[in-house]
Amino acid sequence: MHNALPLFIPWTMPDEDDPSGWRNFAAEYIRFVDEGDSSRTMLLDDVMLEECGNVDGQLILDVGAGEGRFSRMLAERGARTIALDLFWPMVQAARHRSAGEAAIVRSPASALPIASSTIDTVVSYVVWVDVPDFRSAIAEAARVLKPGGHLVAANLGFITASPGWERDADGRRLFRPVDQYVDERPITLNWRGHQVVNWHRPLSAYMHAYLAANLILRNFLEPVPPTDTLRHNPRFEDWYRIPEFTLMRWQKPWRDASSSRRLG
Repeated sequence: MHNALPLFIPWTMPDEDDPSGWRNFAAEYIRFVDEGDSSRTMLLDDVMLEECGNVDGQLILDVGAGEGRFSRMLAERGARTIALDLFWPMVQAARHRSAGEAAIVRSPASALPIASSTIDTVVSYVVWVDVPDFRSAIAEAARVLKPGGHLVAANLGFITASPGWERDADGRRLFRPVDQYVDERPITLNWRGHQVVNWHRPLSAYMHAYLAANLILRNFLEPVPPTDTLRHNPRFEDWYRIPEFTLMRWQKPWRDASSSRRLG
């Protein structure tokens, strides 16, 4: 199956050139995923799958696939998947876990080794926030899509401009301050003993990049839990008060029409 996939020779980069910190964080991130990232398992997975639609027989590119978890979920539903990540530890873990269900490719999101107009659906599952050149990444996703194909992208929302919750003397959440929202800038996070760089951008920066790629917005969501069962659980209270993520589904026009920048 993999020989028929529309791949070029993967682009490579020396592993030591990693200002983001993700290469060194990869092993710990994989452990984090294996423990069960509740924001994915309880909040995003079902919505992402719903927006991908019926994937049986579809060729899907998972950009920034990490250790390949969501690619495997798609493959279980009948998709032919290409899991792509920049960092060798992620690629190696994905290959080890895929059992031949997916083609695993090393490449940056901003220079995809994929032929144009060959992919049914591109998935970006909380990836743009980690990509320095996100505009090129979105343009590349649009390039490889077949006419009529979809880009399904979940990303962190405005909370990247917030240092966290302000709390009262008893530790109860009061509000989340937001500052420097309009400034595109890197943010260094201390995550499970590692420093990782991701990026804050205003929503308008992402929207302009999608529109510049001549994509048509088909759905926009700010996912919250589907029921109220966790509303009073302190661990999950955040999700009901302020949405942490955006989720969009964009479509490549059936014909090249720069005037098709509209809501569908």
